Amino acid sequence: MKACTKLALPLGLTLMVSTANAAITLYEDQNQSVTTDLLVNVFYSYSSNDKLADATDPDSGVISREQSRVRIGFLPNYIGFNYNTEVNDLKIGARASFWVTLNDTDLYRGAEGLGTRSGIDVRQFYATIDASWGQLLLGKDFGLFSRSNILSDELLLGHGQTSDYYGLIDGGNVSFGNIGSGYTYPFPKAQITYRSPDFSGFQLAVGVMDPNKRSANSSEDSPRFESELTYNWKNDSVNVKAYVSGVTQSSKDSHADTNSNGYAGGLRLGLAGFALNASGFHSKGLGTVAGLDTIIVDETNKSDGYLVQGSYTLDSERFVVSYGKTEVESMKVTNLTYDNLTFAWFHTFNANLTLVAEYNRTEVEGAAAIGRIEKNDVVALGAVVTF
Repeated sequence: MKACTKLALPLGLTLMVSTANAAITLYEDQNQSVTTDLLVNVFYSYSSNDKLADATDPDSGVISREQSRVRIGFLPNYIGFNYNTEVNDLKIGARASFWVTLNDTDLYRGAEGLGTRSGIDVRQFYATIDASWGQLLLGKDFGLFSRSNILSDELLLGHGQTSDYYGLIDGGNVSFGNIGSGYTYPFPKAQITYRSPDFSGFQLAVGVMDPNKRSANSSEDSPRFESELTYNWKNDSVNVKAYVSGVTQSSKDSHADTNSNGYAGGLRLGLAGFALNASGFHSKGLGTVAGLDTIIVDETNKSDGYLVQGSYTLDSERFVVSYGKTEVESMKVTNLTYDNLTFAWFHTFNANLTLVAEYNRTEVEGAAAIGRIEKNDVVALGAVVTF
């Protein structure tokens, strides 16, 4: 990827796009360029699932089933376009990316009949202004809270968990990676975000974002605020990445006020071919899976989670062991615990093709009186193609 393209991409997203190693240049002259990048992934997955018929009743009986799928993994397939120009010492950039699923037909069609229901998910559509004072991003992009937690995941190009409690076994979209079992999802938001210049490896991002609503008629008299501080350092054999992020906003209606807050952080250490990655988060009044849910849940809803991973890379092979856990406390629903254990092998066939073999065990537990709600084992074999 050319340097000018990287300037248009916020810190963290570059990690995702740079898995392609090189974007394809569509146009370039002395002052401007247009490049494109693409990701396609597909997995064969086999799941064996045991789940309580009623998640609130330990005597409801267990439903067991096995399911084979051909589906996408943790990342949706996408195509992105990057625009860059330089005028009067300002670097002006833009990115538009369009994300799709392969699984756009229902496994159970019922009376709906055959056919596809393809939808294009526009997760990024923004412009950037870069100068000596930093960068200003204007538009739609991933949030800052928990952003580096997910983008630092060693299994970003893998398959991940498919809990049936979330409806993922038969789901028509992505698997979940470690969402809900280690971190929340930084849902794309309309935003105005400032990023500071790099100060000896430190970079600060502060964003004003479109707020989320408690209910259809709720009032939000101030926007959502999110921030992230990152630190990156490396030499020939050692690399370090550390990060902290936060979110706050409020929403009120005739029933109650909801103050939503959260913080997250993590550290990744790499030494030669070894890497250790650890992250965690705490949130209150936010969604337990996507921390940026459309409707904010009750303020009594609290979530805490962490993710610990180890990896080793030798030539074309990378091996990952991962464990993530999220605990949810709420007065309105049964307290729940989600955890996911993963073993994965990535084989880099060449700069554009990676092969993946992965095993996930996901367990969901309720209160002590209920015990285990679900156990789901998934074996996934797939390929990831990037440009």
